[in-house]
Amino acid sequence: MLPKSAAARSVNSPPYDLVLVTGSSVIGVDVGGTKMLAGLVDQNGRVVATREVRTPTGSQEELVAPLVELVEGLRSSDVRAVGFAVPGHVHSSGVAFGANNLPLVELSVPTVFGARLGLPVAVANDANAAALAEFRLGAGRGTRDLIMLTLGTGVGGGVIIDGRPFDRPLEVGHIVIVADGEPCIGICTGRGHVEAYCSGSAADRVAARELGAGATARDLVERHHPALEQISRYLAAAIATLVNLFDPEIVVVGGGFGLAAGELLLGPARAIVAREAVPGTRPVRIETSELGESTGMIGAALVALEAT
Repeated sequence: MLPKSAAARSVNSPPYDLVLVTGSSVIGVDVGGTKMLAGLVDQNGRVVATREVRTPTGSQEELVAPLVELVEGLRSSDVRAVGFAVPGHVHSSGVAFGANNLPLVELSVPTVFGARLGLPVAVANDANAAALAEFRLGAGRGTRDLIMLTLGTGVGGGVIIDGRPFDRPLEVGHIVIVADGEPCIGICTGRGHVEAYCSGSAADRVAARELGAGATARDLVERHHPALEQISRYLAAAIATLVNLFDPEIVVVGGGFGLAAGELLLGPARAIVAREAVPGTRPVRIETSELGESTGMIGAALVALEAT
């Protein structure tokens, strides 16, 4: 699995290759709190087509039906498997036990989607899938220890240790960074969590407060608003905690809000993380995702490949 050289890339050519068995394809699906992105990876190892829809959040069935339609809309005769990247706890059996921002309640992803699609189905936590993609094909190429943070509707996190995914539930978005702080979002009843300060949803709330009703995180980014520096400080607290726990070589930040804000968040955070890291930890690189908004989808495709 080798990335294309930067010189060989074009605007319409994604900067990654996957190695597949000749004559086979897979579909990767990233299920986010705001949108769902699916991609067909063909027999030559290229992402050749994608489809995207907004995420319905009314009920589990409202979520399942359009996911089936997404896959069917990309399906070809040689698709051999489908991989799903979903938020929340995912048991080794493939059961998704719930997500803070989606109506997932003990959904057996391989069983439900396998029956509807008639294909082998694999599933992983979305941040774990994103971490795998960045490790294999993105910003983490050549490393052994990586942390991935996805700042989207919520905040997710995945870890690679010594070249292997850390396969235990890792609720990075619910690390407490402010005692008795802002209430968390979604179904979480906690306060002061990373998700309450660093997610796109939290940034929307800050934008409405700073700029007026109707303002969003996008407005903060477009105006380089000073409020982003405070969000960066909260993000740095979370990253420093993870660095002190796992001693990674690189921390990769993605997700819709993370990608949009980019260096407006990461620039101020780097100095804080360097200050807070305990003696003995390695100097850590903090970078934005190289695979962009496709990271979770690519990770889901990798999950499907490795399971079949």
